[in-house]
Amino acid sequence: MTVDLNTIELFVAVAEARSFRVAADRLGVTRSAVSQGMRRLENRLGIALVNRTTRSVSLTEAGERFYAEVAPAMADLTAAVAAAGERSGPPSGLLRLAVSSIAERFISGELLASFAEACPDVELDITITDDEFDIVAEKYDAGVRLGEVIEQDMIAVPVSGDQRQLAVAAPIYLERHGRPAHPEDLTRHRCIGWRPAPGVAPYRWEFEEDGRAFDVAVNPQVTTNDMWLMIRMACAGGGITFGMEETFRPYIDRGELVPLLEDFLPTFPGFFLYFPSRRNLAPKLRALIEHVRRHR
Repeated sequence: MTVDLNTIELFVAVAEARSFRVAADRLGVTRSAVSQGMRRLENRLGIALVNRTTRSVSLTEAGERFYAEVAPAMADLTAAVAAAGERSGPPSGLLRLAVSSIAERFISGELLASFAEACPDVELDITITDDEFDIVAEKYDAGVRLGEVIEQDMIAVPVSGDQRQLAVAAPIYLERHGRPAHPEDLTRHRCIGWRPAPGVAPYRWEFEEDGRAFDVAVNPQVTTNDMWLMIRMACAGGGITFGMEETFRPYIDRGELVPLLEDFLPTFPGFFLYFPSRRNLAPKLRALIEHVRRHR
């Protein structure tokens, strides 16, 4: 029995997306093409692979078994074809990255702009996200995060030096409300906090004293998932906020913000470009890795 590999690719996309529309968008085809391809595959195999209603798509028991068997093979085939095509010329193709919103050095523009100029045939698709997820399962080539939260089975290349967090406030706020001498004093100050998403508790501010790590629940008056709003409010005298020193450094250097509680805020390993261990690394990703190393 011969089966068109294109229909297998359609099926894998539908199985992973649980949606004909999302699968069509991912593959760059019409929903009609996906529907017709699925019908041809099911007719060829003589079994139903999906249950489809007006609201959802699910796999049949046979579809689940078929997906478990063909998905790894399709992934290997796709990687082999991409690698074979890329080895013969300069780095090229789509490079998908998931990057932390606080990886200031990586997303400041200079590193990525110089990489785009050096590798004009590589198309960068960068998602700025602080969600924790499996980059392999979500089909990203690599990610950029703090080293302490990267899975141990990943290869990690430093993007920055050591980092630290800072509490900061505008001079006008400190004139009105005074300067905290100890992290516990923050509970009596107006604070501007961060949380990754609605329904998630605000991030607890972390400190260290005499080698002992502790955090403070500051009960912020204002909470947001937007660092730039936090900075703008702090610069306007709206309160004390907390984040990466690299993010605040331009405002500190201009005198718009003042660092606080520095004796309680040690350094820690910084940001890393990370990716799964693979024997045949795609040239486009290898080019980015080498560029990051040169840039540092």
